[in-house]
Amino acid sequence: MSFKKIVVAGGGVLGCQIAYQAAYKGYDVTIWHRSYSSIGRSQPKLDRIHAIYIKELKALKYKIGSLSADYPKGLVEDFSSLTPSKVDELTARAERAYINIRMAVDLNEAMEETDLVIECLPENEEQKMEFFRRISEVLPAKTVLVTSSSTMLPGTFAEDTGRPDKFLAVNFAGEIWAKNITEIMGHHGTDQKAYDQVTAFAKSIGMEPLCLKKEHPGYILNSLLMPFLEAAKKLQEEEVADAETIDRTWKLATGAPEGPFRIMEEAGLRD
Repeated sequence: MSFKKIVVAGGGVLGCQIAYQAAYKGYDVTIWHRSYSSIGRSQPKLDRIHAIYIKELKALKYKIGSLSADYPKGLVEDFSSLTPSKVDELTARAERAYINIRMAVDLNEAMEETDLVIECLPENEEQKMEFFRRISEVLPAKTVLVTSSSTMLPGTFAEDTGRPDKFLAVNFAGEIWAKNITEIMGHHGTDQKAYDQVTAFAKSIGMEPLCLKKEHPGYILNSLLMPFLEAAKKLQEEEVADAETIDRTWKLATGAPEGPFRIMEEAGLRD
């Protein structure tokens, strides 16, 4: 079964990004909110994302024919064959996505006939457990359920979902239209069919799926990233070098566009 109807539970920054990207790629998308006031808080986020997509797409016309890899990879399937008319088509697609995303508060109505639910609630274990128990009573039998938690393992919630075989975790990077990686992690009871369906879905919305073979705190990216950032902070704390020099060293040595302190600033990890 290929997915058609997608529900994103939670209209925070990441939830709105996932919803917009899925709608941009042609899916029927609903964002479920816990209250009407939550709808009011998420609409400005969607407005901002819409403006970013339109700006990024319009800028592509000036990059056509260049050899630069500096383009939003989540928005363009084949940059080498891009034309001005194709950019216009993609821009029209973004406009349709913006208009067609639905908002819902009624849980039964939102979940009716849905193929995939992506939980994007705050990183609070009790809130997530409560949500999974609640929707277990209304989800169609076919529905696959994923959590976008970046810190908690799917096995923590598997039994609460009422469908452990159709439950797994998917970790998106921020700014998914540009940083289009998706880490996919099942638990010991995840059915391979559900895992493969989610992997295919990730590809279909322009993501590069990174598949884990087992549960692991921090997935792949954060398991690599956090020791790197900690090493940078230790060098600064021990006055080996200042932040600017550490960043410059990393950029010169590896060709990376950003150093560790710049990464921490963007992620909100630096005071």
